[in-house]
Parts: sequence; C-alpha cells; structure tokens
Amino acid sequence: MKIVVLDGFTLNPGDLSWDPVKQNGDVILHDRSSAKEVLDRLADADAALTNKVVIDRAAMERLPKLKYIGVTATGVNVVDVAAAKERGITVTNVPAYSTDSVAQATFALLLELTNRVGHHAQAVSEGRWASCPDFCFWDSPLVELAGLNLGIVGYGRIGQAVARIGRAFGMNVVATPSRSRDAEADVRVMPLESLLRESDVVTLHCPLTAETKGLMNSERLGLMKRSAYLLNTSRGPLVVENELAEALQTGRIAGAGLDVLPAEPPVQGSPLFNAPNCFITPHQAWGTRAARRRLMNVTAANLRAWMAGTPQNVVS
Repeated sequence: MKIVVLDGFTLNPGDLSWDPVKQNGDVILHDRSSAKEVLDRLADADAALTNKVVIDRAAMERLPKLKYIGVTATGVNVVDVAAAKERGITVTNVPAYSTDSVAQATFALLLELTNRVGHHAQAVSEGRWASCPDFCFWDSPLVELAGLNLGIVGYGRIGQAVARIGRAFGMNVVATPSRSRDAEADVRVMPLESLLRESDVVTLHCPLTAETKGLMNSERLGLMKRSAYLLNTSRGPLVVENELAEALQTGRIAGAGLDVLPAEPPVQGSPLFNAPNCFITPHQAWGTRAARRRLMNVTAANLRAWMAGTPQNVVS
C-alpha cells in the first residue's frame, strides 16, 4: 500500500509524529506540492492525503491506481467528490477535531476588539502609561460582553462551543436554524436577517457552499448595528472582503476579527489590511498542537478503516 502525503507541513511542522499514518503502509511525505507536481507524485499511489492541494476530476482520470483520498481537514472542497464517487474512489474527512481550538480563537479575536489587549500592552512598552497623569490608561473604548447579543451563523459543533463560551461571559445567544442540531433552551433561533439586526456580535461558523459564498455582503452588513462586530473563523469567501472593508471605513460596523480570507495566503494583499478596527490572523485558529494531534490520529484511523473494508467519515 503506497500512501502519498501531498502537503503534510501544516498538519505536522515537526512537533508531531507521522507514525500513526506510517503504520498503514509505505508512506511518502511531501511538505508541500504544487498543482504541477500532483500527477507525478500520485502516479503509482493507492492512497493520497491532502489538506489544501486540489485533486480534481482531470487528475483522477489520469490516476487509475488511486482508490482513496483522505482530506486532512473537515472541508472537502479541494476534492471533486462527485468525480471520486463516479470512479469508486473513497474520500474521507476529519470532522470536529478543532472544535474547541476554533471556539477559543473566536473569542481571542473578539476580546482583542473589545479590550485591545495587544494595543494597550504595546502602549505600556512605549511608555504611554508611565507618562499618564492618572493611575490607569486606555485610549480606545473598552466593551463589556455581558448582556450583549451573540449571533451565531451556523449552529454546528463549533457554533455550539462558541455559544457555551458566550454564555459563560454572560452573553445572550441567538443562532440561525440548524438542520442537524436542536438549539438549547436558552438559545433563540431566528432567520439570518433578524439575527443580523439584533446581534452585537455576529460570528460565522457555516461551511462554504454555493449558497453561503458571499453571505456577508454590503446588503447584509447594512443590517448590522453600527456598534456590532463581525467575526469569521470559518471560510474566507463567506465574506465579500471589499464590501466589508468599505463597511469598516465608513463606520457602518464597529469592527471585524478574521482568521480567514478569500485568498490564502493573500499574496496580492487585501483591502482589509488597511481597514480600521480589523484584526486578521493567518488561518491559525485550527492549529493548536492538541487539535493537530487529533487530526493526525483520525486521519490514520480513517486509513485503517478503509483498508479493513469498513470506511468511516466518508464524504464520497
């Protein structure tokens, strides 16, 4: 069994062991693979593991030996799942491995917006507190979360984890309807437009689909309170970035915290880089060592289950 890892560096930059995967066969590891390298590297592979490297229909048609694709992530938009199903290629993903890490990062962004810890720590280093005539110092509004409405768009596992943290802060939780999960008794469920109007914080936790691409555009941003914050730790294309940048520039909303952008990495820049009250982290919310260890272990378990003829976490 030849198993080729196309882009293993993000999963394991060196602080984990590949042994759980290596126990399943002959493993060839690549830190990164360009689109031009995919066919050569998978030419005689039985199984491929990919995180962000695209394996499309055209590639599958030229890889007759390939029978398994393991996506080392939850989202599977990098694989043409329909084409895989037609060709009898099993595709699996790893759900729920980063739930707590992403929920934690969501509030890290929110707390930066409301308390500006990084900014004020830098101000102390620059001597601005020492030169202040008062015993305390701040130069941007400090916002208390208790009593604010937390609007969760996408009430799956991560959305529910965010709700739990929000309630611990004393926030009132509202959420969009979910097909797969019932809301708790203290969560109000409402349509998206109503949620946007009522929420003081709107946080996105829905998958990227044809229906959700561009979900937060100028029209929907215009429904939000001027004092509200937008958070996105899900997928960059959920937000129309130039329209969010304009909303921030004009004060239409108070701020944004983003861990994802439509283009990653943003080699051409982004209009959001210069937008006021916009904090961007480099798609790292999922990347705690604990989350990546779970990702490694489930990736290996998916391989073992497929080889045993009882595949799990199948999406094809």
